[in-house]
Amino acid sequence: MYTYSYPRAALTVDAIVVAKNNKQKYILLIERGRGPFKSKWALPGGFIEMDETLEQACIRELHEETGLQVNKMEQFRTYDALNRDPRHRTISVVFSVELDELRAVTGSDDASQAKWFAVNDLPELAFDHQQILDDFFLSKF
Repeated sequence: MYTYSYPRAALTVDAIVVAKNNKQKYILLIERGRGPFKSKWALPGGFIEMDETLEQACIRELHEETGLQVNKMEQFRTYDALNRDPRHRTISVVFSVELDELRAVTGSDDASQAKWFAVNDLPELAFDHQQILDDFFLSKF
């Protein structure tokens, strides 16, 4: 594999999972088990692997961190602010999926826990994930 003599950005994916229950909308979040932002809530997601598409990476990360399996996701938007991750330059492609009902989830991999939150009662979020959700709800609902 070729090695570049200059720094390159890391590429990640994040999943927005919306579910309905009794006419209320919920968002699936994970509690981070590692730094940065250990113990803060965030969208499920992570770094892509070299042999997968962005959508495949998002579906994999969602399953690894929450146990939730989906077959298809829709690309929402790309986030590339310069300081959105304190570790290094990170660009995230965000995908979404809407479910007809709440499904059982459990935190695993590098997520301490996974939990559904009512859209109008979200905890403080890590990274720029509150901005991502604000943008998503402005554009979709």
